[in-house]
Amino acid sequence: MSEFDVAKSETLSRLAQTREELRRVLASLPESEAPDQGISAGMSSDFPRSRTMKALLTGRGMGTLGAMLGGVMVARPALALRLVRLIPTGTIARMLLGKAVSALRARRGAQG
Repeated sequence: MSEFDVAKSETLSRLAQTREELRRVLASLPESEAPDQGISAGMSSDFPRSRTMKALLTGRGMGTLGAMLGGVMVARPALALRLVRLIPTGTIARMLLGKAVSALRARRGAQG
């Protein structure tokens, strides 16, 4: 066997070991996690799947994003405006309006 063939077989065996380790790790994860308490009740625990996005969608995460957006607006307003153009602002505005209306209804229901 040539050196190339030996190196290739060693690489393939290490790759197979790594794949097996990943299978074991992924198999040991629970299939359905309990819904996070920070996520609003209307969201399914399946979406978003990423822990980072789940953290950002909590109240504290939204505050962090707001602070970051404010910092970008102060430091680089042109960049912030370009980023705002990339965001579907109509959809986000509707979502925020819906949250505001539901909060007002909940507050009104608690009072009366």
